[in-house]
Amino acid sequence: MWLNQLKVAIATEDFSLLESLLVDLPHLSDTKEIESALILFAQAKELLEAKKDETKASMQQIKKNINFLKSGVADAPAKFDISS
Repeated sequence: MWLNQLKVAIATEDFSLLESLLVDLPHLSDTKEIESALILFAQAKELLEAKKDETKASMQQIKKNINFLKSGVADAPAKFDISS
């Protein structure tokens, strides 16, 4: 049951379900279940790392966009500019 839910969480990229499953780890006694769990953990790790890289790239692009938008805005004169 738990392994099936873990498979579904990975396949659907349901990170909240994945988190709850990893918090409540069952005691696995069967060797095949343990091996399956290890394989699924590796897949979950790859999925999370890919999402992390994707998020990092998105954040970098947002920063570039903000800097670009800021570069087009003229600096406002100081409030106490007495030269004019």
